[in-house]
Amino acid sequence: LMPGVVGHASDFIEHPELIAERLVRYARVVGRENVIAGTDCGLGGRVGHAKLAWAKFEAMAEGARLASKELWAG
Repeated sequence: LMPGVVGHASDFIEHPELIAERLVRYARVVGRENVIAGTDCGLGGRVGHAKLAWAKFEAMAEGARLASKELWAG
């Protein structure tokens, strides 16, 4: 399952902890090994500037790291 944990319709950059929370919530339903972070749609022409799109990707990567740490901690 690849839930959209960052949005395409606004220039709002989601906080990594919010992204992690969303991923953990999905993982608890479908299993941690069955979740990959994704966008809710393509960011291409929808986000105002390429820097914003990359900032969203960076936040998503950090959120995924946080979620992985929580979900896979011994």
